[in-house]
This record gives sequence, C-alpha cells and structure tokens, in this order.
Amino acid sequence: MTEQSGPLVQKHSENGITTLTLNQPDRRNSLSMGMLDALADALADIATDDATRVVVLAAAGKVFCAGHDLKEIRDQLDSHEFQLALFNRCSEVMQQIVNLPKPVIARVAGVATAAGCQLVASCDLAVAADSARFATPGVNIGLFCSTPMVALSRNVSRKHAMEMLLTGELISAVRAEQLGLVNRIVDESLLDETVYTMARTIAEKSGHTLKIGKGAFYKQLEMPLADAYEYTAKVMAENMRADDAREGICAFLDKRKPEWKDS
Repeated sequence: MTEQSGPLVQKHSENGITTLTLNQPDRRNSLSMGMLDALADALADIATDDATRVVVLAAAGKVFCAGHDLKEIRDQLDSHEFQLALFNRCSEVMQQIVNLPKPVIARVAGVATAAGCQLVASCDLAVAADSARFATPGVNIGLFCSTPMVALSRNVSRKHAMEMLLTGELISAVRAEQLGLVNRIVDESLLDETVYTMARTIAEKSGHTLKIGKGAFYKQLEMPLADAYEYTAKVMAENMRADDAREGICAFLDKRKPEWKDS
C-alpha cells in the first residue's frame, strides 16, 4: 500500500475555477468518513468564496471513486450508530454539491461505483474519459445502493436506474452518456482540455447569475408545472433587478463584452 501524500482533498484555484481532487488513490478514493469530512469542509469554504465561479471535482489515480470504504464499514459492522452517521454524512455532502451556489463539473477518469457513481450524479455536469465505467453494485454484496439511488434516479429514467441498481453491472462511458449520467465523453488525453474549456466558458458568466440559475433549476424540478412557471417568473423578475442583468443587456445591445459586478 502506498503512503498517503498530502490532504485527502486537494484544492487548487485559478482564474475563477477551483479544482477539488480526491487524493487517496491507494484506497480507490473511497468515501470514508474522513474523506467525506474533508470534502464537506472544502465545499463549505467554496460556498463563501467570491473568487470561485466554477468547481471541478477530480480524483487522483486510476479510480475516480469506488464508493464507501468497505474496510472501514467492516470494522464498524456492529455499530448501527456509525453506519447511520456515515450514510447521513454522505447524503449531506451530496446535498452540499447540489446546493452549492457554484456549478460543479465532475471530471471522471476510471471507475465510479456505488457512492462514487452517486457523486458523479450529484454534480451539475460531468465529463468522462471514454475508458470510464459506472455502476451501483451494492446488490452484489447484499447492500442495496439506496442512497446512491437518490441521485441516480434524478439523472436517468426509472427503468435505466432500476437496471443499474438491480444488476449491479458496470456500464461504459458511452452508455452513461446515452442515459444522461454524463454530458460528454472524450479520449482520456483530451479530458482536461474538455473539462477546463467548459469550466472557463462558465466562469466567464456573472457569478450572481449562476447562483440564481442553479438554485432555481433544482427548486423548480420538484414542483408541478404551473407552480414551476409561477416560481421561475418571479425569479426572472427579481433577476432583472440585478446590476449584472442590466449590464449584460446593455453590453449585448452595445456589442461589447460585459463587465460583471457579481451583484
């Protein structure tokens, strides 16, 4: 086993883009309690960081994330208290990603299984190497992927989600794109270029507008159609009062680049 090098989650920020890298490749970047705590802390910091417009979630090594740390779980098999705390903590982190006022892009190379697949599904966008694989294989070891199911079923259709959950089989990156689990698949040599081109494109937008839009997107998804339109009409009207909306409209009509104030 290789020795742990550096923090469990590495953080690098540049030009409005913050990259969080899961950094325990010798444990297949599993979501141990320690990893979840580190990821939660990093996300909490980013939530109030005005310099960050976009987040890229990456992983060191050949595996994106293999889900929960089964060795840690085995050591706590008789502790219902630990098990409940672990799955609750994981659920909190997934919701942190969804509720984060910045778009999050998953950069997926290698395998993403169980809670690792949940992590990809929880991100707003996902770009995968063509060699990536995805699965919710808990059923194979007698532990149904019930919490990963929440994020998965909100990304893909019911029948496709159930197929993944009931069979536990790995699917290819191509299949994941077909199902809507990832946005794009590229040759692994082009993964960083594709991810950061997308990130830079988003980072050029108004941070205030991105925050409004992401929050409204997830809120309206849970509403009936008429309620969703009523809610988003109010959001747009409120958005129009923002400095950046006024600047953006004037810049477009004046044929110039907008100067965002993030307000």
